[in-house]
Parts: sequence; C-alpha cells; structure tokens
Amino acid sequence: MDEQLFFNKLDNLCTSKEIFCFLSSLEVMSDTMASRALQRISEVEVDDSGLKNPGLFENEVFRALCFQFEFGSSKLSNTGLLNALQALIKLRIDPQSTLMTSLLSESEERLGRGQLTADSLCALGESLLELEGPSCTTLEQIVDYMQERDIERWSPREIVMVYKILQVTVREGKQCQNLLNRLNSVTLHTVSQLSPNFASVILNSLVVLRQTQAVPLVTALCKHSVKHVPYFTDHELVNVLEAFLYFGQKVQIFTEALERHVPKSILTMHPQTVSKVMQYCCKKMILSKPIFDAVAEDFISSADRLTTDQIAAYIIPFGTLNYLPPSASSLFRKLETVLHTRLKHFQPHTLLNLLHSCVLIQRYPVNFLPKIFSPYFLQKLQAQPPGLNTVAMSQLTQLFLTVTLECPFYEGPKLLSKYQVKACPMPHRSSDVHLLKRVKTGLLYLLKKRIYFASEVSTPYFYVVDIEIKLDEEGFVLPVAQLEEVHRRIALCVDGRNRFCAHSHSLLGEEAIKQRHLQLLGYEVVQIPFFEIESLQNNRKMADYLQKKIFPSTYGVRN
Repeated sequence: MDEQLFFNKLDNLCTSKEIFCFLSSLEVMSDTMASRALQRISEVEVDDSGLKNPGLFENEVFRALCFQFEFGSSKLSNTGLLNALQALIKLRIDPQSTLMTSLLSESEERLGRGQLTADSLCALGESLLELEGPSCTTLEQIVDYMQERDIERWSPREIVMVYKILQVTVREGKQCQNLLNRLNSVTLHTVSQLSPNFASVILNSLVVLRQTQAVPLVTALCKHSVKHVPYFTDHELVNVLEAFLYFGQKVQIFTEALERHVPKSILTMHPQTVSKVMQYCCKKMILSKPIFDAVAEDFISSADRLTTDQIAAYIIPFGTLNYLPPSASSLFRKLETVLHTRLKHFQPHTLLNLLHSCVLIQRYPVNFLPKIFSPYFLQKLQAQPPGLNTVAMSQLTQLFLTVTLECPFYEGPKLLSKYQVKACPMPHRSSDVHLLKRVKTGLLYLLKKRIYFASEVSTPYFYVVDIEIKLDEEGFVLPVAQLEEVHRRIALCVDGRNRFCAHSHSLLGEEAIKQRHLQLLGYEVVQIPFFEIESLQNNRKMADYLQKKIFPSTYGVRN
C-alpha cells in the first residue's frame, strides 16, 4: 500500500482493535508505516490517567510489530527507529526490556556516528527527556551536535527541543549563555510561527533559565500568546502565566483574552490553572469582574474538591482587590462550611492569609478567630517559615483591630500584646511621594503656614495618616502640635495609583480597610485620589480643590 494512503487510513481509526484489524489485512509494510502504526496505537490507548487497555500488549499483531523493531533495529530508517521509540515510551513499555534496550542502543550508536539529522536529533532528545530525565548524559551530546548545524536555519521544533534540553541540563544558563543568546535571537524571528505548545515551552524554559535579559523575545512571546489563549492546555496556560509573572509582563489584550476564555471554560479547567489565573490577577492588581465572578461561582460548586492551597488561591484575591461578586453571600457561606470541616488541614500561614483577606472586604471570620489568637496556633505560625515576621504580625494585628472596631459582639480570646505591631508596614502601599508633595504645597498655599498640618503621622492605632489636620469646636484649624481643645481630626488619604487596582478607580483592600478603621477611630477621612488632582496645573487650583474637599462650607485658622 502507498505510504500516504496508509497514513490517511490509519489516522481515521479510533481504537486499537480497528488498527489491529487494518494491519492484519496488509501483507507487507515499511518500517516507517509500522512505527506510525505504533504511534497511532499510543495516541488512542493513552490518556492523562495512563494506559486504557493493558491487554493490548498480548495482541498478536502488536507483538509482531515489536518483534520487527527488536530484532531488526540496525536495518531501520532513522524515522522508523525514533518514531517507534517515542511510541513505545508513551505506551509505558519497560525501559529495561530487550526491545527498548535494542532501540536505545541503536539510536545512541547512530548519534555517535553523526548519522542523525536535526529532526532525528530532536526526536531522540524528546525520548531521552521522557525516559531518563535531566540525568541523561546523552542530552548534552545532542546539544553539541545541534550547535554544529546552522542555528539560523533551525525549525521551530528544533529550537524548542534545544530549549527543553538546556532547561534540564543547564538550569540557570550560565554555562551555555553564548548559545542561549544566539538561540534567543533566532527564536525572536520565528515567534509568529510558534504553536501554543511551542510558545508555552519556550516561555517556561526562559523562566527556568532566568533569561531576564531576553526582553524583546519575552515581550514578543507574551504578545503572541494572546491569540493562543483559547487553545492552550491547562499546563501550557500555567506556564504562560508564570512567565508573565516572572518577567513582569502586563499586556492588556492578554487579560482581555483571559476574560473571554475563563468564564466559558472554567468548568473544564483544572483547579491549579484557575488558581494561577487568580494569582496572576492578584499580583498584577487586575480586578477582572468577569473572571472573579466566574471563579466565585466555580468555588461555590467545587470547593469540596479543592486543596487547601487552592481554596486560598481562589479567595484571597477577592480581599486583596476589594471585590465582592454578585454571589458573595453564597461564596462566603460555602467558605465557612469548608473551613468548619477542614480547618485543621490548612497550613498556619495559609489560614492566616485567607482569614485576613476576608476582613478586608468586611467578611468577619469570628468563629475561627479563637483558634487564630490561641497560643498553640501562634506557636505553629512561628515554627513554619517565614515564622512570625512583620507581615504575619501585621495581619494578626489588623484581624484583632477589626474585631475590636467592627465586631463588638466578639467575646473570644484577644491577641496578646506581644504579637501586635504598633505601625502598619506597607511600603508598597505608601503614599505617592510626588502626589503627597503637591498636596502639601496646595495646603500651604491655602492655610499659609506649615504648622497647621502634619504629614505621615503615626497614630496609636496601627495606621499611618498621610496628612492630619486638627480643628477646634468652632471649626478653626489648630496648629498640629496643639493637644488641647481638639474637637475634630481630619485624615487626608492621598491615594496614588499604587493604592488602586490597575486601570481602575477601585481601592485595594488594604487601603479600604485603613480608611474604614480610621473613621471608626474618630477621624474624618477625606480621600484625595490621584485621578482628581493629576490635572490641576498650579497651586491656586490645588488650593481651591482642597478647600472644597476639606472645608466645603467655611474655614479659618486659630492663631
């Protein structure tokens, strides 16, 4: 039978029984036909859970195919030899069997004699990676042979194969950086030709090899990934998201592609992939309501099947980005149910992060705080890296402050003072220095003297106020140093872009809870957001704005 006709017929067969029946009807076939038959058998008989039908190894036709490859390996073409090797590896044939030993030995002999083409080298490299992993010394030999060929003429498959080999043999890339520089440069010109799988593999390799200097290639790959979002497998999408996070890439059209893909695909997505999507949104401060709403619905229906780390990954971004989805009541009811049944299975820091994120959006885990504040839990927290560091103690303090201010009905254990911090360490959420300076200049223009306001004031209650102004009972502005006759305290929150979700006017959870608590502590909170003052062009306009914002009726200063 003509080979192409054989391949076409083979590809239309969907079970090993049909394939064996078809092969039995042939009197003779080439080794490339036989190896393709093995490949087709592996395609229909192997899925994510492994081999569907172990009994196929006893089939007479299958055994005859294997016999042909075992005892005639030296007569096989490179294509037949290496395709058969790949298929048998996929079928989980024992690597120590005489069949596999014969094929591997013949492949490595041809490699040593320099008889393998670039395509064959790729096929052998893929097989050895699958079979022996990073410890295989032959992989470096394959890379050496590949380098002897004109790298500018490599196909996408050859490029991907070398990245995969370097990823497991070199790791950080220091030993082969010259080769990597050439490879990165060549790959840049082939990006548009890359399949979803190839793009994902290369991005993953660039992360593992720490190719932070390959900015043009990374940028091109990330932009190229946009059109592949609907076609990535779960594993491929995770690789791409990890690359976006590692290299600090933020491509708006990629997020938009995720927003179209995730809501309609979430029911079939692996929980780890959903977790990575949420981590991407959280790290990039992207409040995507379509994604968050879909994840909330998915959590309500599938929370019982999630690991504790996945539960935290699903929920924490809601608090971080200060968002309550339409299904919030069902979402947090489900979370409470899960916590009641699985509380002891959570790692201490994971549980603390989860409960802290809840209070940011006014969901109060009062039933679980006695455990959090207990000496036993705090000891476990201390024992697990990173221990009771500043972040953990700040979260504990904020939890305690929340129940004190917002849950007066809470009567459980209190957080011991030795576990409380006096000031909230949020350097990444600190005030925008340039914006703060402009507001202070405007206040000076308005109030005439610097004594009437203070900046970056530490309160006795954990929070730092960007600008504080004191008023007496008649509404006159007092010098900030004055302690008597203070009737009102105004806290100006000068909120730069870093306190908002990306491309949004929605405050992050940390800033929202701070402003809420300052109000409960007796401050009059006045928000000065960046988007209201960035366009004010001079001190007079800034002063006019501040007067209307802080003193809407009238004001004066007390000498």
